[in-house]
Amino acid sequence: MLDAPLRRRLASTFDRAGAALARRGVRPMALTVLGLVLALAAAVAAAAAAFPLAAGLWLLSRIPDGLDGPVARARGEAGAFGGWADLTSDMAAYGTFVVGCAIGQPEAATACLVLLLTYYVNGASLLAYSAAAERAGVEAPDSRTFHFTGGLAEGTETIAVHTAMVVFPAAMAPIAWAFAAVVGVTILQRVRLARRVLSAA
Repeated sequence: MLDAPLRRRLASTFDRAGAALARRGVRPMALTVLGLVLALAAAVAAAAAAFPLAAGLWLLSRIPDGLDGPVARARGEAGAFGGWADLTSDMAAYGTFVVGCAIGQPEAATACLVLLLTYYVNGASLLAYSAAAERAGVEAPDSRTFHFTGGLAEGTETIAVHTAMVVFPAAMAPIAWAFAAVVGVTILQRVRLARRVLSAA
């Protein structure tokens, strides 16, 4: 829900930062890997119940994750493999972080498990829609590798919720339950979109 307006607001800042990093020889794949490594470290910290450290590492991990695309464009290296690597890294980061939270806060394990299930279905619906839309000749909404569709739960909301889960570990279970419901609504939104767009195509 917040990704598109936030992307518009921050696009010029990230593009300038990406151009500066590109001039210094930074490769986009290095940023993708760095973001994933930091996210995995955040998950380990969460599993160890070092929740303030987990929050810091998680937020830090999202910076290189947001810069790999601008760097790729600045270097003229934007392509399908980079888009695939970025999305795969994001899915690994999101899932592993929730697993870390479940280990570090056992009282929230069931809620985290349900949240993971909604992530799985939501991610599958996104990729299935993207592949079907591409095959049906549906015009892509933007220049990214996949046909990303808007919804109630997007990347910005996920970053915020994961941060809240470790900043307020005592409330981790209700936060996870609530976001699982939000992701569930997003799945239904994508089902409705797929039926409308793909049936017409």
